[in-house]
Order: sequence, then structure tokens, then C-alpha cells
Amino acid sequence: MSATAKKQAPNAEDIRARKGGTPLVSLTAYTTPMARLMDKHCDFVLVGDSVGMVLHGLTSTLGVTMEMMILHGQAVARGLERAMLVIDMPFGSYEEGPQQAFRNAARLMAETGCAAVKLEGGVEMAETIRFLVKRGIPVMAHIGLTPQSINTLGGYKVQGRDAQAEAVLADARAVAEAGAFSVVLEKVPQKLADKITAEVAIPTIGIGASAGCDGQILVVDDMLGFFTAFKPKFVKRYADLGPMAEAGIAEYAAEVRARSFPAAEHVFADQAPAAKAPSKG
Repeated sequence: MSATAKKQAPNAEDIRARKGGTPLVSLTAYTTPMARLMDKHCDFVLVGDSVGMVLHGLTSTLGVTMEMMILHGQAVARGLERAMLVIDMPFGSYEEGPQQAFRNAARLMAETGCAAVKLEGGVEMAETIRFLVKRGIPVMAHIGLTPQSINTLGGYKVQGRDAQAEAVLADARAVAEAGAFSVVLEKVPQKLADKITAEVAIPTIGIGASAGCDGQILVVDDMLGFFTAFKPKFVKRYADLGPMAEAGIAEYAAEVRARSFPAAEHVFADQAPAAKAPSKG
């Protein structure tokens, strides 16, 4: 491969083949500029339905629509060259049954060019996952804390402690057997996450799970400090850009009110500058 050749983005089978290897790296993205920043660092980029809370001010992911996921999916696709694009299926777009799930997943793929979709649920979604995979739609599963089910789970609680552990393990087995190429484990106790990782044949992607998972994912606005409404225990702030951005905005506002911005270098003269004489050399 030449130094200028474009690296082929991985596909679902490439991600599956990374089981037990170098940990997979992923972040969420919702915009083209952010996708460009993470493209060379991530194995796959997820357009998460967290966009509803992070960018649209919703109190949960339940109000996110197919149109929102397509819009943001298209934006992120424009910023990716090397990383695989995965898009969340929003609440209400797949739970009714396999046929509904196929229609909406096919629409997501056709209108965004994404390489796979992600959906929440374990045992109860196995039939749907199997249906989609058999019809050419790669599926990333998501078990443990499933944010679209917070009303039945009783909030954003850790899933899989004590008597719940066997149910979460059963979910992992079910989605793997149904053909999912990987599975996100969210807010699952460390020992359980390690047990699932050791047992299932597909990569596990942790978010509030274990460093022993086959990969990790975070919401990019959480880890960069842009989203500050709350900070989950599992988030590490790798930068604190929110306060920096607010300080810049405050400085701008003060300069505008003081009429010190725009300064001379930011405005245009009445006449264009004279063109330089051509060189005689």
C-alpha cells in the first residue's frame, strides 16, 4: 500500500475478528467536524441516540426519531474515511417486530451509508437480530443498562448484580447466537463483564463495564467536558473543553460590548489594497 493510499474502513467481520486482540476504540459522534477529529483514532464511530440529550436538550433518548438519526448519520458519514460507521436505531423503530426493524434498518443504511446498526435488548431481541443479519444488515447488540428502557428498569441503574447476573449473561449468549457481530455492555459489574467477555465469541464493547472487555466506547461530549448536565461514574474527562469554550464566549461578549472587537485587523478598508508589482527576477 502506498503512503497516500486510503485505508479501507473496517466492516462488521473485521470488528468480529478483533475478539481477544488489541482493544477496539470507539466514540460517539453527531457532527462532521467531530467525526473528522476521531476518524484516524477510532476503529468504529457510533452515531448514538444520545444525540437527543447531548445536542437537542432532551431529558432521555426516548424522543429521538429516525429523521434525527439519519440527519446526524449523514453528517458523521461525511467526516469519516478510516473508521467504520454504526448508527443507533431509535426507540420505537424496531421493537414491534423483525419486519419493522428491517424496514427502518434498511432505511438507515440506504440513506446514510452506515456499515451496521445498533439496537438495544437481549433475549427478547434475538429473533429480530437473526432476521436482520440473514437479510444483510450487520447488528451490534446492546445489553445491560439499555437507556431506551429506563422507564421499566427504574432509571439509569447498574444491571447484572446478584440475581440479575444470570439474566444479563443469558442476554449476551442470545445476541451472540443470533448473529450480532459485537455487543455493548453498559453499566455491568466488572466481574460479570469479564465473564461475558470470556464466554461469548463476539467482541464486547464496554461502557461502565470492565477494562477486560474487547473494546471501549464513551460519549465524546462527556469525555471532552462539553456535556456537563451530569457526569456518570464511568466517564473519564480527557479534556475540559466546556469551561474553556464558555470563557472564550464570555471574552467575546465583553469585547463586543466594549467595542474592542472587531479591531482594525478584523474589518475591511474602503479600497482594496494595491496589487503588488510583478517581480522582474
